[in-house]
Amino acid sequence: MAHFNYEDVGLKDYQECWDYQEEILAAVQNDKKEKKAPTEMNRFLLVEHPHVYTLGKSGDEHNLLVHGEFLKKIEATFYKINRGGDITYHGPGQLVGYPIIDLEYYHIGVREYIEKMEDAIIATLAHYGLTGGRKEGATGVWLDANIPAKARKICAIGVRVSRYVTMHGFALNVNTDMRYFNYINPCGFLTYGVTSLERELGRPVDMNEVKEIVKTKFNEMY
Repeated sequence: MAHFNYEDVGLKDYQECWDYQEEILAAVQNDKKEKKAPTEMNRFLLVEHPHVYTLGKSGDEHNLLVHGEFLKKIEATFYKINRGGDITYHGPGQLVGYPIIDLEYYHIGVREYIEKMEDAIIATLAHYGLTGGRKEGATGVWLDANIPAKARKICAIGVRVSRYVTMHGFALNVNTDMRYFNYINPCGFLTYGVTSLERELGRPVDMNEVKEIVKTKFNEMY
């Protein structure tokens, strides 16, 4: 079982956290270069962001439905970033995880890495009695994934891999203000809903408890 170096960053500005990821990424890549071998050096950031919309490099800006003054009114910012995927929302009450790890060290490829991430979130949901799953043609974790009228996304995933080292990651809706999803087509989907642990369970969920479960489940995947 792996033991990642988790760092609870708390509530942190998106750009500051992105810059911090880039710093760690460079350090991990440098360690790998110096060793001339895969590196066990890693960091796994757990963070909440102020209200922000991020658009992946292949995303469609039209999936952001509000602009300018309205973004200011709802105290949200917008960034085009270098991960995969389309548009997503981050905000308080949402647990965002950024694993910065060398996939070569763990002997896995990108597809398997994303699947392990999905499996760890599915296992976290199972702790709360929820059955998460995958949806054909879409990343992330869904509830009732195979029932078109009921399918709803609870966790978005978008990663970037540079020389086998990962950054960006997952966003799990815990006690998220779901109104903010009304202003985008989440991950480019027009017809599917989004949900949160709070909405599904009918009660707020302790964020620190979720973090501990997520850490345990990720460690179990490696």
